[in-house]
Amino acid sequence: MIQTIAWLMPFLVLGFHLFLVVAVFALIFRKSWGRSLVHWVGKHAITLGLLLSVIAVGGSLFYSNGVGFEPCYLCWWQRIALYPLLVLFLTALKDKDRGVFKYTMRLSVIALILALYHSYVQWGGNPLIPCSATASCAKLYVYAFHYITIPTMSLTIAVSVILLWLANRLYQRS
Repeated sequence: MIQTIAWLMPFLVLGFHLFLVVAVFALIFRKSWGRSLVHWVGKHAITLGLLLSVIAVGGSLFYSNGVGFEPCYLCWWQRIALYPLLVLFLTALKDKDRGVFKYTMRLSVIALILALYHSYVQWGGNPLIPCSATASCAKLYVYAFHYITIPTMSLTIAVSVILLWLANRLYQRS
């Protein structure tokens, strides 16, 4: 079962990347064909943010506790930025608080920067900070479709929350 889920995770990420491309084009063309998609995403932004954060936390815990990948320092820092999103979106959904994006946006930008740096290290860049000898930041635990790695997954969540923030803003203005 664990092997099946581990095999399917990159496919889930790939599918989500395809959706993100459509979402970006919908934002670009929001005055024409993209209007309804942007409106729908903006209307359901908090619920989608909660779903994304559940997937992020669940995927992270699956890889470390289920599969046994030891998180490196950069993975831990990305988790520190992304794990609170679960509580923030859950609270916002309960309270119907669209102002949650003020907080989630900041955490997502931090996660984005960390994931970009982590990807740079994994693609052979010279690390600016040392990493643990037991869990190397450069080690590729997951490598699918010639680009999907664990930092890519983290980057996907961060970019997605930033896009949700934008869709939420556009929805509130309409």
